[in-house]
Amino acid sequence: MEKSKKIFLVSIIIALVSLVVCGLGAGTSGDEYFHVNHSQDVFNYYKTLGEDKTAATPTSENNLPYYSQLPDTFIQLIIETFGINNYMTYRHLTCNVIAWIGIIFAALFAKRIRGWNAATITVLILLLSPRFFGHSFNNLKDIPFATATMMSIYYITTFLQQLPKIKISTSLMLVLSIMLATSVRVGGLLMIAYFGLFAIVYYIYQRKTLKPVFLKTLLWALGICILAYFLTVLTWPYALEGPFKNVLDAFQNMNKFEINIRQNFEGIAQWSEDLPWYYSSKYILITTPFIVLLGFVLSLVFLKHNRKQWFLYFVLLFATIFPVFWITINNSNVYGGWRHLLFMYLPFAILSALGISTLFDLLKNKYVKIIVLSAFIILSIHPLAHYIRNHPYQYVYFNQFVGSTQGAYGEYELDYYYHSLREASDWVLENAEKDSDSQEKIIVACWHKPIIDYYFRNDTTKFQTAFVRWNEKGEFDWDYAIFCNTGIYPSYLLNGGFPPQNTVHQIKVDGVPICIVLKRNSKEDLYGTIAKNNNDLELALSHYKKALEQDSLNETALLNSGQIYLYKAQEEDSLYLERADSALVLLNRMLKYNPEHENANYFQAYSLLMKNQTKDALRVLNTLIHKYNPNYPAAYELTANIFFMLGYFDKAETYLLKLVEKGVADEKTLGMILKLYLESGMNEIDAYLKLYSYMENHYREIGEVELADEYKDAIEKLSAY
Repeated sequence: MEKSKKIFLVSIIIALVSLVVCGLGAGTSGDEYFHVNHSQDVFNYYKTLGEDKTAATPTSENNLPYYSQLPDTFIQLIIETFGINNYMTYRHLTCNVIAWIGIIFAALFAKRIRGWNAATITVLILLLSPRFFGHSFNNLKDIPFATATMMSIYYITTFLQQLPKIKISTSLMLVLSIMLATSVRVGGLLMIAYFGLFAIVYYIYQRKTLKPVFLKTLLWALGICILAYFLTVLTWPYALEGPFKNVLDAFQNMNKFEINIRQNFEGIAQWSEDLPWYYSSKYILITTPFIVLLGFVLSLVFLKHNRKQWFLYFVLLFATIFPVFWITINNSNVYGGWRHLLFMYLPFAILSALGISTLFDLLKNKYVKIIVLSAFIILSIHPLAHYIRNHPYQYVYFNQFVGSTQGAYGEYELDYYYHSLREASDWVLENAEKDSDSQEKIIVACWHKPIIDYYFRNDTTKFQTAFVRWNEKGEFDWDYAIFCNTGIYPSYLLNGGFPPQNTVHQIKVDGVPICIVLKRNSKEDLYGTIAKNNNDLELALSHYKKALEQDSLNETALLNSGQIYLYKAQEEDSLYLERADSALVLLNRMLKYNPEHENANYFQAYSLLMKNQTKDALRVLNTLIHKYNPNYPAAYELTANIFFMLGYFDKAETYLLKLVEKGVADEKTLGMILKLYLESGMNEIDAYLKLYSYMENHYREIGEVELADEYKDAIEKLSAY
């Protein structure tokens, strides 16, 4: 066996050991509990021979029937068969192995172009890729899809390059690869499109050789795709219920279930549907190690030195660039960094490895090779040091373009997949205790309750978990709370308010906190909220005052006290301005540390309006709508009311119709629009006709035909009068 092949085999063994050893310490990902539940439904579907159709019935709250998620189902079979309690470990081990298979096929693809040295460099590149490496611990959706995509590309090109001979073994592996990709997500049908495109390109180049076997090849290709589709259907309950109709439905309707979540990007909390077009591209650029980026650039520079392998280069470049290009031009709703694009990273890593391999092959001087090798080793130190310092949070990596992780803190999402909840839960399990002799359970709150439920599942006699959002943490009962900083306002992270003073444990990456544990030292804010909900406002203010004496930045106490003062200002004319001033003092204190807080901005604008500072109120509302949160309905309503009071009916109408466009208009909104039309001089029928015409056009534009027709019928009835 040649030396370079031996080195490759050693590298691939190191890769497996590294993945397994590092993966054992990883936490549960943010999506795993969804997929665990669905895998149970899928298992029950087959166990009951299709009688339990939960896994085959999409609902408005559950789109997972649109996924086959074969790896999850396989693991669930093992869990059910052997009664495994610590099932997340087995899920993660499976993910490690699937990622490792992807690395093998990527390396073998590189070997076909530049030999075993290129294969070894590919393995090293992928091991030095923190985002890919970290997701290999627990992401059983994007990692299997990436591996299946790589396998498909490998066997598509193998099948084509073996022509005019057709090998059954290659054909069967291609069937398996396409089936695996589609059985992870319906987008795996893209592999059939890849097959067609690559075949056309290859046929044009080799038409003289392939023309005699064109029909035979076409029939084999169709057979491969049909068999892959058939096998996919067998593993997918929803598809099994309707092999053609339901698959088409899944393909067409997946986008209807896209969620719109807040993402910290470039230091601004932005909704995922409104993120800039370059979101994914920039994330790839700032989270990929310099050594990988440099290798990719070198692969483009040295294209002419690999022109004999132009077809394989074309395949790699297309598989790398097309997915990014496609989601960019379609303005796709993406979030959580670029994990949705992990399937393009394996081809990208191969190109990077080929660039580095070509450079070394071109260098003839031994000393120059040593210098270049030293430079690459130096470039590898940054991601390698990150691994060593921050295990098991390898995926929380940013390169030097943004000042590493320290520079990314407050500017970009860090632990967006919530890996750190495991370490935080372990700390609470070991250290939490009641301050008194109470026999009640210790309540542990978290924004992502299903994840910590798993960690506390074996100690329910002492602990009880609860769901609490960060902004509402003072309004609910808990003793300890665990929060990743994902979803927390960027300005608050950077302005000195985070972590709060009742933080008892921090989990850090490169010195910045990605997750904290809070201990409840006082429940005055909770008692104040209970009194407020019971409309005992004086008692509520008393409790909130005590809470602020203990923590002057207690958000619940600041915000709710300000809100109460506004209520009282409306009720007590003699204290009108005094109460509004009191509200402003508290709200301004809160906004100093947390200027993006929607509710605080809204109540500040309301306070200013009550003091007849109309322009200032509009300025605050304008900032809230156009900078902090364009999906905050109350801000549009208050802005419209102000313009209505000022007599600017057109501007008031604009803000109210925005609520209709955003799909958050209710009966109150429609009533306000009608009132606006009537006050502007319209008669009642014309006002209704104008509103209904707008609503019909709106619903028709967004494809809600039934609702549009209802308004059309209403217009026809009104027009008859």
